[in-house]
Amino acid sequence: MADMENKSATTNVALQVEERPTEHQCWSCGDMRATRFCNSCGKVQPPMPVDYFSFFGLRRKMNIDVKELEREFYRQSRKLHPDVNARSSDQEQEWSLQLTSQLNDAYRTLRDPIARTEYLLKREGRELEEQSKSATDAARTSGQQKKQIVPPDLLEEVFELNMLLEEARANRKMGEHDTDLEAQLVETKNSLNERMNALMHELQEAWKQWDGLVDRGLIGHTDRERVLGKMVDVLNRRTYIRNLVRDVNEVLEG
Repeated sequence: MADMENKSATTNVALQVEERPTEHQCWSCGDMRATRFCNSCGKVQPPMPVDYFSFFGLRRKMNIDVKELEREFYRQSRKLHPDVNARSSDQEQEWSLQLTSQLNDAYRTLRDPIARTEYLLKREGRELEEQSKSATDAARTSGQQKKQIVPPDLLEEVFELNMLLEEARANRKMGEHDTDLEAQLVETKNSLNERMNALMHELQEAWKQWDGLVDRGLIGHTDRERVLGKMVDVLNRRTYIRNLVRDVNEVLEG
């Protein structure tokens, strides 16, 4: 029991440290409080691997102030703008460009709720079905697309949908037009979109639970694993349904 508590405490400390940008000695003035910019002389610093949350001074929580994120993005963008660094050395200008690339990647990821969730899961060592290395290797070896596991609650609906899609594709090849079949596909697509919306609500509930754990110092390894597992499950189901909607749209638009 003590070993489990020690392991959990060690994990918590590591995560909390990552919430803050790493400080190092400024290459120009020697100040020890430098991150992307030196707090003393203001010089641009060499780019370093960074957690996207800490890049914006955020704790690793899922509910964030997107407006504040945008303001901080533009604030940092102005400091890294080529015009601001026009009189800097070539090396400093190169660092500025690299930091701008990091900033853009971090902003694009965190402002999007799904990308933000996927990023958190990646930082926590979790992989979605279509992102897993084993699935990638298997698809590369066989030359086929990755196959995802059908969510149990969708088995019957997916079977019926595949039959409708096959029939619609066959009709297209023969130049036939079946309005009743198209109406069925539209109805199915609307049902799938409703499921997508419901899954988004499930994901938001998991965010609240995760943020609560962060606020309490991520105490309780079991709770942490449970919430992360819930996010993985929701995103896997969402991705599967999104792909079904894509398949229906391709047939309807084709």
